[in-house]
Formats: sequence, C-alpha cells, structure tokens
Amino acid sequence: MQRLWSPWRSKYIESISEKNDGTQKKCIFCEKFSEHDDEKSLVVYRGSLSAIVMNLYPYNSGHLMVVPFAHKGDFEDLTDEENADVMRQVRLAVKLLRMTCHPDGFNFGANLGKVSGAGIAEHVHFHVVPRWNGDTNFMTVLDDTKIISEELQDTYKKFKAALAAMKP
Repeated sequence: MQRLWSPWRSKYIESISEKNDGTQKKCIFCEKFSEHDDEKSLVVYRGSLSAIVMNLYPYNSGHLMVVPFAHKGDFEDLTDEENADVMRQVRLAVKLLRMTCHPDGFNFGANLGKVSGAGIAEHVHFHVVPRWNGDTNFMTVLDDTKIISEELQDTYKKFKAALAAMKP
C-alpha cells in the first residue's frame, strides 16, 4: 500500500488548536462567525443556522464548507432544524459552484472525528469540493503539490457577485 503524506496539515491543525502556552484556542469556526468581517474570514453566506465558508487550505479551487453556527462536535447533536439548514446551504453551495466554477462533479461529505481525518473535530462541518475531469495532474502525483489556479480573494468576490445575482 502506498501512502501520501501531507505534513503541512498537522502543522496547520496544531496552529489552530493550541496557543503557545499549550492551552486551547477558540474554535476557528466560532471565531470566524464572531468577527463579522466575512471577507477576511472567507464567510461567503450566512444562513439562519449555518454558513458557507471557503476553505483556507482548499483541495481544489472553490472548495467550500458548510458549518453550523452552533459549536457541536458530533453530527448526532445537530437538531433537525440545524441539519435542514445545513442541507439548504449545501444545495446553495452546489448551485453557486455550478454558476461560478462549472465543475464536472462534486465531493460532498464530512470527516467526523479526528481518526477520520477531521482537522477541526470539535466543530462539525461539511465539505463541498468541486471536481473536474482530469483535475489531478503530474504536480499532485509527482511533487506533492496542489495547484490552485485562483487567489482565494478573487474566488470570494466571484462567489459574492453570483450570490447577489441569485438573491438567496
């Protein structure tokens, strides 16, 4: 079995979860929601109980996450209303990505718990990753490098313009 390594991920996870003195930092999602600077925090859209947020370390251009406002680490702890709002935001995220990025398909899901790969296990969230035919290239395979073809802020502006036109 071959293994793919991404040591940058563990450094990122450590940087967002612990302060220099070893104590816990505030949840990165809760922090984003309390700042009220959506552009800086890459919050694309706020629903009633959840938000669409751009991933700071995307797997592909346009990688979005849907995050409930409530700080809950377990999927089962989401209320029916929170779960319904998450699904509304996922549907909106897919529509937004179709309009702006024109992907051939999507990966959608959640990593529930640290052992499943959740970088931020204490706050459940869902990934919506646009995919294109042939979006894996030699850079990814040979050099452990992912090419993201657009600056995050440019993608953010594109998303906000499309949302304004949609009037969700």
